[in-house]
Amino acid sequence: MALLAAALAPGGWTVPKALTLLCFLGVAPWLGICAGNALPGFLIALLSRSPARAVLPRDIGPANGPLTLNTALAVTVRHEDMAQVLPPLRRLLSELDASGHCDRFGLFILSDSQDPALTAAEAQAVADFRAADPQPARIRYRRRTQNIGFKAGNVMEFLDHHAGGFDVAITLDADSEMTAAAVLRLVRILQAAPSVGLVQHLTAGRPAASAFPRLFQFGMRAGMRIWAIGQAWWQGDEGPYWGHNAAFRIAPFRAHCKLETLPDGSAILSHDQVEAARLRAAGWGVWMWADDDGSFEHNPPALPEFLTRDARWQAGNLQYRHLLRLPGFRPMGRWQLVQAMLLFTGAPLVVAMLTLTALSVATGGGAEVPQARIAALAIAWPLTVYAPKLLGYVQVLLSARERARYGGGGRFVAGALAEMAFSLLLDPPASVSKTVTMLRLMLGLRPGWAAQNRSQRGVSWREAARMFWPHTLFGIAVFAALARGSWGAALWALPFAGGLLVAIPFCVWTSSGPVSAWLRRTRLAGIPEEIGDQAASGAS
Repeated sequence: MALLAAALAPGGWTVPKALTLLCFLGVAPWLGICAGNALPGFLIALLSRSPARAVLPRDIGPANGPLTLNTALAVTVRHEDMAQVLPPLRRLLSELDASGHCDRFGLFILSDSQDPALTAAEAQAVADFRAADPQPARIRYRRRTQNIGFKAGNVMEFLDHHAGGFDVAITLDADSEMTAAAVLRLVRILQAAPSVGLVQHLTAGRPAASAFPRLFQFGMRAGMRIWAIGQAWWQGDEGPYWGHNAAFRIAPFRAHCKLETLPDGSAILSHDQVEAARLRAAGWGVWMWADDDGSFEHNPPALPEFLTRDARWQAGNLQYRHLLRLPGFRPMGRWQLVQAMLLFTGAPLVVAMLTLTALSVATGGGAEVPQARIAALAIAWPLTVYAPKLLGYVQVLLSARERARYGGGGRFVAGALAEMAFSLLLDPPASVSKTVTMLRLMLGLRPGWAAQNRSQRGVSWREAARMFWPHTLFGIAVFAALARGSWGAALWALPFAGGLLVAIPFCVWTSSGPVSAWLRRTRLAGIPEEIGDQAASGAS
């Protein structure tokens, strides 16, 4: 904040300069969260033998012993390709059988599918899956005829009517995958800590064939590990819930997490953080297991799907503004809701700052800005906003074991550089899209719970142009205004806003078959699971 004020002050304050500083006030809290989670998370990851255990609110003893809790594995689906959903569940059941704990688990496929043709195929796929299981009675399928309350309503209807005899539920999305070790870990934590109502497992992206998810999850994995460790350290037993790859006690969840509709009669889309806040307000601990070992999910296969998912999350998170004044939340619970909103509210402010800066420079307000202060800002911004990811990269490089898991230090550095270039190109068009979504929400347009494409695909130039021509025109206008006032200002802005100019080719290339194949062939931005699988294949 001080750097920005110092950069803007020379030449006197104008309306665009003052508005730029005011917009930054709205962005600053999110930057503070990034650094505030990253710094302690990095130190704990660096100094502790088991960071995930180090940040648990109390010691839970050895991670073994017999199970006493019966656990329902609850998988929510809606218009999904069951050929992708069921194989990871087969592997999980087989691993649980091998562990000797299969009698404590049941699998429930909870469908909200509505399309008649898809539901018939879905039911048949589950029937075949069930028939092929050595214990078919443990697999059950239920489909609602109306998806009231979306995913939260789906899960609650299951808990109310189909979860008898089970103590714990582990929620899995259609794209989730967990190992038996990860599942057993969550159940044992609840077993060892009777006052804990929910444990959220950190989750990593599955190995991806397409360029977009491959690059995205490479950085996400490094950043989320550091973020989660730091957040768990200071939030303690008032942690988050992300709606999947988590375990909770059924009885308190049923008692305290039934969600009412919002004042306008609509259902809450982003239910998870509200449920976590209500559990904690009722006296139950909400913990984070800040290690992604054995817990995975799919990331969107291309930029259009990524932005569609973001828009759905944005609509849900911004609904929290209706809940902040309601009774029944602890201060940290309210903060969780605020933090979820901050994830999206900063984007329109960043777009406004870029617009105001271009206007100021074009009207002569940038000529007197000291270059040294601009340079300091250009360094401070990415160091802050990308702090969890950058420190995650440093932590891997400082560990010989972690470097080896990624195929060596040189390969890891190459992947990190490729991912940082990817992020710098992704963030500007993503910010514009979030701004457009915000405007649509202000006009009363609400997204529903639409089916998601999870399969690899290419994006044509026509589709990319149709989706990103507004972003491109906005980028051209901004850089034309900056260049009119100062070519130096345009060059300084290029790393942070240049993604607008290349949004269309970026969308096409990150879904391209040849680009994706080249990344796989060179193992660039490969994650440990992929590196390990390739090494095992080579050895065999």
